[in-house]
Formats: sequence, C-alpha cells, structure tokens
Amino acid sequence: MLYWALMFLVIALVAAVFGFGGIASTATGMAQILFVIALVMFVISLFAGLIRRNL
Repeated sequence: MLYWALMFLVIALVAAVFGFGGIASTATGMAQILFVIALVMFVISLFAGLIRRNL
C-alpha cells in the first residue's frame, strides 16, 4: 500500500512540474488517503502483535 502511495506522489510531482494542476491535486489526495490507510493498518497490526505476544 505504501508503494501505491509513493507512486501517486511521484505522479503528482511529475504532473505539477508539467503544469497539470488538476491531476496533481487528485494524485496528491489519493497518496494521502493511501498513506493514512497504510498507517492505520500498521498501528492495528502493531497492537495485534503486542496483544498476541502477551497471551
């Protein structure tokens, strides 16, 4: 998931350099959403691992 977030970020940067503002803002939004989802999944996985280890 982080791979896709980075790909959307690269697409946003390239689009911004060439002046495509709409595409850049859309790709940036998608990158932010995917990054937040990946971060939430990481935290959930971290807590699940800690709980499982204590059992």
